[in-house]
Amino acid sequence: MAGVLALSGGVGGAKLALGLDRILPAGALTVICNTGDDFEHLGLSISPDIDTVLYTLAGIANPQTGWGRANETWTFMATLADLGGDTWFRLGDADLAVHIERTRRLAAGDALSVITEHLRSHLGIRSTVLPMSDQPVRTQVETSEGMLPFQQYFVKRQCEPAVRGFRFDGASEATPPPGLTQWLANTPLEAIIVCPSNPYISIDPILAVPSLRRMILDHSAPVIAVSPVIQG
Repeated sequence: MAGVLALSGGVGGAKLALGLDRILPAGALTVICNTGDDFEHLGLSISPDIDTVLYTLAGIANPQTGWGRANETWTFMATLADLGGDTWFRLGDADLAVHIERTRRLAAGDALSVITEHLRSHLGIRSTVLPMSDQPVRTQVETSEGMLPFQQYFVKRQCEPAVRGFRFDGASEATPPPGLTQWLANTPLEAIIVCPSNPYISIDPILAVPSLRRMILDHSAPVIAVSPVIQG
């Protein structure tokens, strides 16, 4: 069976990934998720784009925002605020369980791709979802105020500082997860699809992983990029 490889960030890419998941045969789609947005917060390992893709494919994403979970509750955040804690990045109660389980398993030595596969299986998703690498890659934003970690710029500062460029720390040393390398070696591809995610902060980090970029460039399958620009 021919497969389809999709490169995705969060909300925009997840919507196309959902469509592909619904029309392709079970097991034909593999989604590679950006992990440049990943960060540590409140002692937890957060993978925003992976989780958005997982929640979307599982049919449990918040339909109003496109991220987070539907019917989420916020007791944890309310209690944290009462205690004077750091609340600029909101973690819902059900969402929190995912971050706790991911953090626990990372501390136990499990690879991010193994953990993501575990979550995918338990959420009942039929397509494969993988991080772009098991090694940490972190997007840093060069701004008018200096370098800022991506979530500090995007969420805490609400994109206020002027952007001058991006840096993907750890990308040059990162490698694709073993599951992806094996899948590409054993599966004929019908297409490689670049989902309509932000090209600078969602797609570029994926392509910054040298061997992953080379595998895509060298593959004989057509590469199809879907523009995220609306009425441009």
